[in-house]
Amino acid sequence: MTTYFAIFNLPPHLVVDTAALEKSFYALSRKLHPDRFASRPPAEQAAALAESSRLNDAYRTLKDPIARTEYLLKLEGIELEEQSSAATAAARASGTAKKQVVPEDLLEEAFELNMQLEEMRAAKKFGEDDPQLRKDLLAAKSEFDAKMAAAQTDLESLWSKWDAALDADDTAAKLAARDAMVALLNRRSYLRNLVRDVNDALEA
Repeated sequence: MTTYFAIFNLPPHLVVDTAALEKSFYALSRKLHPDRFASRPPAEQAAALAESSRLNDAYRTLKDPIARTEYLLKLEGIELEEQSSAATAAARASGTAKKQVVPEDLLEEAFELNMQLEEMRAAKKFGEDDPQLRKDLLAAKSEFDAKMAAAQTDLESLWSKWDAALDADDTAAKLAARDAMVALLNRRSYLRNLVRDVNDALEA
């Protein structure tokens, strides 16, 4: 099947000119507009509709840098733990939370945070508020936000490395960039979940 990149006649790069992508999207959309197929046989109308739907999916994916990265990794045969439908199905079947890849350097902080979150939930259950605990959780959230920003910066530098390796046909460099992107996306996902948990606990 034609890849989302090929639909827009693009190489599988991670640094994309989004303005040019948008222009191309609207040009292709006009060609597939239902009015152009109103007098065509039903089969042709259905085919155009399916093609238009796929075009929309491709545009939505490629214009978003994270979705673009995840899609490219999927093309490379890697499905991240969070996106894995198999992992989702297994978690649902066992009634457990879906497994998260925990970055080793965050293990201690995550453990400490989970203890604080339990304390906050217990306090709220009894209608109490612990100002110091709230302050600690806000400080933790700020730290995790900073780590997420750092992960984003690192990820952006890897996009350029991937593109350069692809253009140079450097397999070793491509593999190194790919594996580093997987680690960073898993890290970003884990941090995002920690921030979400803090926000949930702090809500009145």
